[in-house]
Amino acid sequence: MEILVAASAVLVVVVVLIVVLLVRRSGPGRDGPGPGGPERSTGDGRADERVGRAESSIASGTAVLDVPPTSPGGLGARVRRLLGSAPTHDEWRELEGVLIRADVGARAAADLVARVKARFDSGSDPARLLRDEIVSLLGPASELGLSDARPAIVIVVGVNGAGKSTTIGKLAARLHGTGKRVMLANSDTFRAAAGEQLGIWAQRAGVQIVAQERGADPGSVAFDAVSSANAKGCDVLIIDTAGRLHTKTPLMDELGKVRRVTEKAAAQTGGSIDEILLVLDAQTGQNGIAQARAFTEAVDVTGVVLTKMDGSARGGIVLVVREELGVPVKLVGVGESIDDLETFDPSAFADRLLESDA
Repeated sequence: MEILVAASAVLVVVVVLIVVLLVRRSGPGRDGPGPGGPERSTGDGRADERVGRAESSIASGTAVLDVPPTSPGGLGARVRRLLGSAPTHDEWRELEGVLIRADVGARAAADLVARVKARFDSGSDPARLLRDEIVSLLGPASELGLSDARPAIVIVVGVNGAGKSTTIGKLAARLHGTGKRVMLANSDTFRAAAGEQLGIWAQRAGVQIVAQERGADPGSVAFDAVSSANAKGCDVLIIDTAGRLHTKTPLMDELGKVRRVTEKAAAQTGGSIDEILLVLDAQTGQNGIAQARAFTEAVDVTGVVLTKMDGSARGGIVLVVREELGVPVKLVGVGESIDDLETFDPSAFADRLLESDA
């Protein structure tokens, strides 16, 4: 009998607890007080309204997430919204952050913000000012500096996967299309099938190629190529080099050797190296500045070719390379076709950067 009484008491307690919970769930709000208490507030009336609509839709079984729409426009539109007519110190600082997230780099971002701030007044268009300062920082378009001496010599360097062989093929086709006799030299004797790949590009571009067996000394290949190009009356010699990580000191030293040997061979014909082009992937981001610095120190890079600019890459690394190393971007790859290599246009680049969704 005592057991039945105890069980009944426990059952009553359980029922009471269930009733209390049900009453609380049907009340004015789980996160707020009962009737007569202050209303729940997030500090933002619009936010409260969105929360209320979301909770109602959940309760009705027709929940739709009320996510604020993506801000229209690209980087330029965002700059206009951020600065307005009387930007504060914090808003100028935020502009630096926006530019850094667009791969511009801290130093270049600070420089650009200082330039824009110095010219800004209440009637200014901040996006237009920023565009003008980007163009000013980049300087005028820089063409390839090929001499009239035969052969003019171009060495192409870069890390694996940046698009070096593709760039060489496009450059060869571009020069061949202007009536120049072009020869390619494969001093990338380390990578398997490098010679075959460059040979395909030579065939597509309609130019000659010099190559040796895999494992041959890269410097010897370059030396022989200069002699061959001179003997065959070629106008331009483009020398491919093995892709290498900029952090590998022995490989970078070998690249320096290729440059020195090529200079020696060119001097024998009264010529010199006209361009040393660094191929950079536009999607590399800030790692690109480390690559550019290492290659510049090893072989005195004279210009940059920015590849893969046909996708979503913003290419802000262009400003970092120009600002910190003083190396101009001379060419950009904008597609997969052999004709998709263009002279770098600072104005077009600035427009693209401001249109990007940074």
